[in-house]
Amino acid sequence: MSLHAKNTFISVKIAVLTVSDTRNEATDTSGCILVELLQEAGHRLAEKKIIPDNIYQIRAIISRWIADPSIQVIISTGGTGLTGRDSTPEAVLPLLDKSIDGFGEVFRSLSYQEIKTSTIQSRAVAGVANGTILFCLPGSTGACRTAWDHIIRHQLDHRHQPCNLIEILPRMQER
Repeated sequence: MSLHAKNTFISVKIAVLTVSDTRNEATDTSGCILVELLQEAGHRLAEKKIIPDNIYQIRAIISRWIADPSIQVIISTGGTGLTGRDSTPEAVLPLLDKSIDGFGEVFRSLSYQEIKTSTIQSRAVAGVANGTILFCLPGSTGACRTAWDHIIRHQLDHRHQPCNLIEILPRMQER
């Protein structure tokens, strides 16, 4: 990563959503690690929720956060696999104005180094909706750490060069 000395770090408000039929506050290791990592990086937690893997409940909370001008980024964990009720991509994709296809591609490439061909079962996606950046990650704590450490942390750092997602956030002008 190349940091541009001319740019300063800009803290953004991030909402974290855990999609799971089985996790609660005591067992939500993925949501908790995301909160810890974003705060260590200097960002602020806007809200954290755990909801069941239900396409309409996912859309409802994500839509509310997309409409909230104080939330610049949403990170969800869970519901991106191929089994059972996994429906996060189906819930989120119709809400996006633009998808960030490269996110899923790079995430799976990085994940391949850790879990080999099992990465093909990941449907991690990202995009932009109403000026809000969304990342939908798998439910494993390791996957969340991989995505944060190798992609999200850098893209949410205004100093990262040659480009970063902070530069395209229209809501940064509303801070």
